[in-house]
Amino acid sequence: MRYLICIKQTPDTAELPKVKPEEAASGRLSVQLVVNPWDEHALEGGIRMMETYGGEASAITVGGEDAIERLRSALAMGCKDATLVKDTTADAWGVATLLAAAVRKMGNVTYVITGQMTVDGNSGTLPVALGRALGWPVLTGVARVVSADEKGITVERIVGQARHTVTAPAPAVLAVVKEIGEPRYPTFINIRKAARAEIPVWTPADLGVKVPVPVVHMSDFRKPPAREAKVVLFNGTPDEAAQALLDALLAEKVL
Repeated sequence: MRYLICIKQTPDTAELPKVKPEEAASGRLSVQLVVNPWDEHALEGGIRMMETYGGEASAITVGGEDAIERLRSALAMGCKDATLVKDTTADAWGVATLLAAAVRKMGNVTYVITGQMTVDGNSGTLPVALGRALGWPVLTGVARVVSADEKGITVERIVGQARHTVTAPAPAVLAVVKEIGEPRYPTFINIRKAARAEIPVWTPADLGVKVPVPVVHMSDFRKPPAREAKVVLFNGTPDEAAQALLDALLAEKVL
């Protein structure tokens, strides 16, 4: 079996407040770039499946050549190989189109694994779009893999406050949540190996597809206004303080 883990290069969450609206609009960011945190859980989930059920875990991303460093991070965590699909123009549907073409080119992918969403776009549409492009079943909110083989997979999905156990035939697309497992730290040996690894770069032409014209256009980039906060202390006996708190909540129309 082969588990293809889709990752994306995104700003470090600690750096997000430093991103300027004009930088976000242009796509040229001057902040620290890392593997999307949700995709780190996808990497952990895919590597655990490899360790538990056999096969190989591979990583793939769509982006510029600087994204190769993020693929090296995936190799350092334990992926056996990695591939870059070079394109910086596609929206979520375009990325799904490119990834689907890459899956077909590889030909031996049993499960595609993604994170729940990205910290920059936050749409969560890629797993569904990818499943649609491939014609494969999509399992979202995957918190645990119960069993998996070349015929099918059984997982636990988080749905609100509940967990559902569902089964789907292979091949399939899995969108995992953080409950799938805490991302492991790369070992020094794996970091050294990843630094020397050859990472193939595919273009849309190599995949035999044309990148769809983006259907999503960002018309405005701005930071939300700063929220004002205040602290009020209520004095008196517990009953008096409770009554004052209640009166304040009613005045603010919270209750």
